[in-house]
Amino acid sequence: MHQDFAIKNEYIALNDLLKVCGVVDSGGAGKMLVAAGEISVDGAVELRKTCKIRPGQTVTGAGFSIGVVAEAADA
Repeated sequence: MHQDFAIKNEYIALNDLLKVCGVVDSGGAGKMLVAAGEISVDGAVELRKTCKIRPGQTVTGAGFSIGVVAEAADA
């Protein structure tokens, strides 16, 4: 399943992204998933639990893909 996630700030921590997108129930569970080597960022396995994920990056794991985009500025 693919979903896009829009962020307001410059970045979001990887474990927080997994939580807010519903991949895991808590930030701690997100950290465990990352530590187990089950998460990739832009096709490379990422082991840093609080890696800064910025717009344009794609986070993938078993059965999911999250495209991170910048939130549109108010016009």
